[in-house]
Amino acid sequence: MLVIRAIKAADLDALMEMARGAGSGMTTLKPDRVLLGARVDTAVASFAEEIPPEKRDYMFVMEDLANNVIAGVCAIKGAVGLDEPFYNYRIGTLVHSSRELNVFTRMETLYLSNDLTGSTELCSLFLRPEYRSGNNGKWLSKSRFLFIAQFPHLFTERLIAEMRGYQSEDGRVPFYEGLGRHFFKADFNHVDELTGLGKKSFIAELMPRQPMYVDYLPQDARETIGRVHTNTVPARRLLEAEGMHFEGYVDIFDAGPVLQARITELRAMRESELVTVDPQAQSEDTEPLIVSNTGMRDFRMILARTNPVGGRLALTDQEREQLHCQPGEQVRTLTLNVRKK
Repeated sequence: MLVIRAIKAADLDALMEMARGAGSGMTTLKPDRVLLGARVDTAVASFAEEIPPEKRDYMFVMEDLANNVIAGVCAIKGAVGLDEPFYNYRIGTLVHSSRELNVFTRMETLYLSNDLTGSTELCSLFLRPEYRSGNNGKWLSKSRFLFIAQFPHLFTERLIAEMRGYQSEDGRVPFYEGLGRHFFKADFNHVDELTGLGKKSFIAELMPRQPMYVDYLPQDARETIGRVHTNTVPARRLLEAEGMHFEGYVDIFDAGPVLQARITELRAMRESELVTVDPQAQSEDTEPLIVSNTGMRDFRMILARTNPVGGRLALTDQEREQLHCQPGEQVRTLTLNVRKK
């Protein structure tokens, strides 16, 4: 019996426990109680609409109601880079040619960029290992799109998601070892931790502003540009199925890809629909359906197996209780899986 809901102040201990299990490379979920406590406070204020939309940080938890366990977390930041710098590498191209030598070369480059500043960001997706079965991971990831579809006016035109970059089994980050270490003179985990704590001034102080030629990097570093961590491959596929895509921006430390989409291009914007809760409506067992209530302060979501008919949706007493909704109220729905065309 699982429900996804807006985070509460009382969830901080569970969030800390999950952050400890997230490991390195997850910048937005570090096991720092002061930092996470401040973030939870911001999230609570966000759902209460007490701060401007661009300052909001909507955090959601997946709760196992039967066992009183917080199973997972995910989040949406209203806009990134407004209070602190937001850096990425933009993959570009420089062309060199000489008629005298009859030489024409096209060289891939990396530009230090703040291009994505102000974008809405999907982040902090983590599911406890014991819950990584069935549709749980897919549902937790896609739940954010339904929230955006319900409140699109609160978000910027561009949506991004930084994906965790490739690491070898022993924890080595080839891209960082081939480039970042030369400038930062520190281990990957140390600079990653500083970034997670919001301490980013060292990036501007130490990273070169001129284009970096990719061909000058070691081969193993070049091969990981735009490549995700092995455990992140399914998450990337899910986001791409929902309308996000890679446009040539990567993380400056591990070169993980940054996926992007226009809010209007998301599947949830095209296919989600508002329907009325009606216990007497026709019902039939169907593919999994994400169903959310439409309230901001007490936003909740379940995964049901029923199908809207004529704009009406049959929900059981238990499902209505989980959503905190009553017959006659509206809910928003989206199929969990992309419909085959």
